[in-house]
Amino acid sequence: MRILLIGHGRMGRLVEALAGEYGGEVVGIVDPQSPRHARPIDDATWRGAVDVAIDFSWAEAVPTNVPAIARQGVDVVLGTTGWQAYEDELRQAIAQAGTGLVAAPNFAAGVIVFEAIVREAARRFSSQAEFGAYVHEAHHVMKKDAPSGTALMLRQAMEGAGFSRPIDMSSTRAGHIPGVHTVGFEGPSDSITLTHAARDRSGFARGALAAARWVQGRRGWFTMHDVLGLRSLEAAP
Repeated sequence: MRILLIGHGRMGRLVEALAGEYGGEVVGIVDPQSPRHARPIDDATWRGAVDVAIDFSWAEAVPTNVPAIARQGVDVVLGTTGWQAYEDELRQAIAQAGTGLVAAPNFAAGVIVFEAIVREAARRFSSQAEFGAYVHEAHHVMKKDAPSGTALMLRQAMEGAGFSRPIDMSSTRAGHIPGVHTVGFEGPSDSITLTHAARDRSGFARGALAAARWVQGRRGWFTMHDVLGLRSLEAAP
């Protein structure tokens, strides 16, 4: 698996370090902030030279990066967050290119299973009118988007499960927190909390590499639910 890294920050470097465990090799890096990796995203040499691009860059760059690399016939794993306003045009670019893309606000397998648990809890609490709900997330000070993409994903899962009452959202940015997400259901006499805490960032990188291996040869827009075989559970009664 020949990998093109888009963005060579902390996550990009971690993906590079772990690629060999997934049968991958980083054969190219694009990062305009690094003089060593300033080759343009639309460089024609990527065509045929790489199998999949893993993007951990910046939200502002995604509307340019994804269509450019898709036109090269390269599949994409999109780990950058904050680009959702451009989703329609990105989906169109992938469809026109006939390539595959896996997009996720969080690639850690534990988070995706956690979402399924939250979805089921919300479904059961939806009929208990006396219970309110909240989502709180905490990340390191360098993370710009708040609430996080994962927190928004959890809220969407809760609403999709039928929890129609307001869901309070809050965020913390402090120190070097890799990521903590807590979902709470508050009743008049008791509280129920569900929490996922990342110990480090390796789970995100490993999930991205698993997605990169999975998406090759597939066409269309996918999520980690597809990669992990959880899509059918979303429609479960």
